[in-house]
Amino acid sequence: MRINKFLAAAGIAARRECDKIIEEGKVTVNGAAATLGMDVSESDEVLYNGVKVTVKTNEYYILNKPKGYITAVSDDRGRKTVLDLLPKSTGRIFPVGRLDYDSEGLLILTTDGDLAQRLSHPSHEIPKTYLVKVEGTLTEAALNPIRSGIEIDGYKTKKCKAHIVETNKAYTKVHITITEGKNREIRKMFAAIGKEVMLLKRIKIGELTLKGLDRGAYRKLTKQEIAYLNSL
Repeated sequence: MRINKFLAAAGIAARRECDKIIEEGKVTVNGAAATLGMDVSESDEVLYNGVKVTVKTNEYYILNKPKGYITAVSDDRGRKTVLDLLPKSTGRIFPVGRLDYDSEGLLILTTDGDLAQRLSHPSHEIPKTYLVKVEGTLTEAALNPIRSGIEIDGYKTKKCKAHIVETNKAYTKVHITITEGKNREIRKMFAAIGKEVMLLKRIKIGELTLKGLDRGAYRKLTKQEIAYLNSL
């Protein structure tokens, strides 16, 4: 196994970060400094900052994040994080991507740095579907600027899919599927057409859904689901 993959599998960091760690001389193999691209096996003694590294079985969870939680492993302001919703026995786990404090819905958490990087990086263009609720009525035509790409914060968003699922005088619900995911992007997209988002909930990543998960609940991903995410 390549050394960076070995370190990533041990939960040290994603592969690219592991390459930097190796270049900085923080990793040794059988007493000698590790080099980029070298292969290691379970019989080799790999040390990171002098501490033995062992490959653990990765953990994978799906969480239905409620509002009022930070998508982070810790918060310097003392706010609750999504890790507070998981068992204390989980390993060095971290959330994949982000859902802001006021947003809710599908969130993946894992110890697998490679998978986390692949799912998060915009170059992979993994579709993520959200339920958006805005105040008042909205027409399909009003969504055209969002579908075709709209200027926000000095850049134009990528084309996306959006359609109305419910509308009345009080509110409109929209399903929108994007492949980017910049900070508060969907809220800014709707603000650009004069609509403030009342509710934002991620309901799908690819074809993975929240089926059977109540708000605040979690479960381990199945082997089939893990294989599916690795195929994206």
